[in-house]
Amino acid sequence: MLSPPILSELDAFLMELNRGSAEAILPLFRAEHGLEDKGKAGAFDPVTAADRGAEAAIRALISRRYPSHGVIGEEYGDDRPDAEFVWVLDPIDGTRAFISGLPVWTTLIGLRHQGAPVLGSIGQPFIGEVFIGSAAGSRLVNRHGERLLATRGNVPLSAALIATTDPDACFDEAEAAAWRALRRATRLARFGCDAYAYAMVAAGALDLVVEAGLKCWDIEAAIPVIEGAGGVVRDWTGAPVGREGGNVIIAGDEALGVEALRVLARAG
Repeated sequence: MLSPPILSELDAFLMELNRGSAEAILPLFRAEHGLEDKGKAGAFDPVTAADRGAEAAIRALISRRYPSHGVIGEEYGDDRPDAEFVWVLDPIDGTRAFISGLPVWTTLIGLRHQGAPVLGSIGQPFIGEVFIGSAAGSRLVNRHGERLLATRGNVPLSAALIATTDPDACFDEAEAAAWRALRRATRLARFGCDAYAYAMVAAGALDLVVEAGLKCWDIEAAIPVIEGAGGVVRDWTGAPVGREGGNVIIAGDEALGVEALRVLARAG
């Protein structure tokens, strides 16, 4: 665990990074955003000038303040990924929502120390929210000030509110069968929120999120936010999420995560 003075310094810098990325993104939201398709074999994979501009802005701020730090980003690749401190960036998680004018896209900024995620944020600048977390705890920063975040906890699977991004596009056949079994075991399912759903688990609104095929930049920033609020993040075997991402379950507490993983294992 980082010392309190170092963590406080990095926390303040993380808020600066959120401001810098917001300045690059917001003028292009619900405006001309320079859409391109970087997909292959007919798969639509959108990227915009906002994605690229925000990551460039974040990287420039990191380079000026902490030139020894590494960076891993969705748009511009790896720079010293084995450094002691490495920032993991997804400038717009939910580009499909972004180009559709829906304010559930987020900016994900995470920090690894010696290979482990120690600090992260989920930012939604159009709404004016930054969910930020570490081992010291998690909080929501918005126009009204700050408040501590806590998952709901003590929710049985039958009463759980669950989310995934797109069950038709994100799961293979076996994963889709596991998802359907888990959905039948829960109370309500919501779709299309990408990492904003992770923030809702930390805020105590949702209880479970299940995703497949995530990259490290899709999930790493969220891990300290969820864990700092009392939740858990695991892969579908119940192990900690690896440095490359993968299939992920986010739960409000350990008991709910274990219960959900049993359903996934039986169905898959």
